[in-house]
Amino acid sequence: MILGVYWYFKFPNDLYDFKFFKFYPGYGGHADNPAELAARIQVENTDDFIGKLTALKERFKKTYLHLNINENQLIINIGDYQLFDFHFQMAEEIEELLIRERAELLDSSIPFTIQSSKSYAPEREEFKNIEHRFIQMVGSDFRKSNAENYAARIDCNLPLQYKQSLINDLAQIGKEENLNVFYYNDFDFKDHSNLMLFFTNGRQKKESVQKVDINSFGSKVRQLTQKYPLHFGHFGSFKEYPLRGPHVELMVDEEYILNKNKPF
Repeated sequence: MILGVYWYFKFPNDLYDFKFFKFYPGYGGHADNPAELAARIQVENTDDFIGKLTALKERFKKTYLHLNINENQLIINIGDYQLFDFHFQMAEEIEELLIRERAELLDSSIPFTIQSSKSYAPEREEFKNIEHRFIQMVGSDFRKSNAENYAARIDCNLPLQYKQSLINDLAQIGKEENLNVFYYNDFDFKDHSNLMLFFTNGRQKKESVQKVDINSFGSKVRQLTQKYPLHFGHFGSFKEYPLRGPHVELMVDEEYILNKNKPF
């Protein structure tokens, strides 16, 4: 599983600038469509260009690429429900190739007859269900450059005297499980504490994509229930809901992840 900074609803302003590619946002809900980067172009030698594009794609194994072809015209599409930095980086490299090939940008309103298509599937890990029901996978609202963030959230409570030791252990688990971001909200009352924990990563670039085994992480968190009188979920009423924070333990790319007035 890849956690971290991504884009779906809006383009990453101030980070990327494309001549050929256009961003088409996802809509979510019943529409349930991926976000897309699409370019409609014309090249002199289609077969030669596709060969070079195929070689380029080999360096971006986690991305989906689709071509619609009409003689020497092509529609190039990169799409997914989470567009990480490495998706946009691949589009940048395709644009460099298009410039070298002296490609022509075509008007998308002109009719296009698909004569053939070619798809390059991403390299995906075997799908695994999340075994631990106390883990919620959540997205954020918008941060810097319209970034969103995909994170694991855990709600829990325990006696206040164990709180700091628990936080220290969770930070260590985060480091062991390839998680560079850990922060939490809390609410302490009497001798008890409600906690809202977030674990994620930063921007995922082609040279440093991080994989997280969410079930390995969850198993280590569950083991802490043997060490502490820890219970999942929150204790008390809404007035004890943990909204104080965020308190940062591990952090990278903070401006793309954290809104200190509203965690998620």
